[in-house]
Amino acid sequence: MKKFCLALDLKDDAVRIAEYERIHRNIWPEVKEHIQVSGIQLMELYRTGTRLFMIIETDDDFSFEAMAAKEAKDPRLQEWENFMWTFQQPLPWAKSGEKWILMDKIFSSR
Repeated sequence: MKKFCLALDLKDDAVRIAEYERIHRNIWPEVKEHIQVSGIQLMELYRTGTRLFMIIETDDDFSFEAMAAKEAKDPRLQEWENFMWTFQQPLPWAKSGEKWILMDKIFSSR
């Protein structure tokens, strides 16, 4: 099993943040299926202020590139990503076009 942590910011708008959270309580079925078939065993989102943290646990075969390739071919998943981007904004240090940023692990108690 692999574990990844990623970060992204939401736009600073309390109404839109509440809407984003409401949408994530009942994500589109196609999105949920895509997460599962991509080899993600667990995906969790956490928020503090406008900062989002995503923690995912995956199969050993999981690949961000393979997941992105599947997304690029599916209009419904592209619709979801474009819709989510209306709530999101890149981290200040993100490269052009970069959304979720993979975080570096700096400590473990194990």
